[in-house]
Amino acid sequence: MENQWQNLPPREKLLQGGAGALTDTELLAIFLRTGASGVHVMTLAQQLLNEFGSLYRLMTADKKAFSAIKGVGTAKFAQLNAIAELARRFFACHEALEENVVNSSGDMVNYLYGRLAHREREIFMVIFFDNQHRVIEATEMFAGTLASVEVHPREIVREALKRNAAALILAHNHPSGLSRPSKADRDVTGQIVAACQLFNIRVLDHMVIGRGEYVSFAEKGWL
Repeated sequence: MENQWQNLPPREKLLQGGAGALTDTELLAIFLRTGASGVHVMTLAQQLLNEFGSLYRLMTADKKAFSAIKGVGTAKFAQLNAIAELARRFFACHEALEENVVNSSGDMVNYLYGRLAHREREIFMVIFFDNQHRVIEATEMFAGTLASVEVHPREIVREALKRNAAALILAHNHPSGLSRPSKADRDVTGQIVAACQLFNIRVLDHMVIGRGEYVSFAEKGWL
């Protein structure tokens, strides 16, 4: 059955096999809709991916870098810019958090990418859960600079108690794109865990979000 739609054009392939069956090139071609002068849309999509190296770099490229590609103008830049913003708003909305995040760690990562990966300074988020691990709220608690953010464990505990939260997940981004936690990241995590333990609040994870990569303290066994 799969072979019947593998060689179909992208739109027909999506209808037959679902969006997950499409390659990055095919998905991009659907959004581009048309190619450039003398260049088929599939060829153009592949050229763009080759030029920027990944979907993430393509979707976050500025107008100058995008327009440097021969045959690509401001209309296609606007299309892709709008798609990237739509995706960010989807993952940032509370409904996406409630319906998707708690289903798997992959959903959580996607949500946090949408909230944090594009930010130009460090943002420290806390996601609060009730005693059945249902999401209460996701809050951006602290904002910092390009390289650091000052975090206050007592403030996190205070906000958890206000919401009657039984557990929480910490998350912050690294605008550099590298997700490797610093010593300061590990130290402040330990301080938050210790403060939360005094009130029987569990810290389920601390996730550091880079560009196309992340580190989970829980997965590393650091909690």
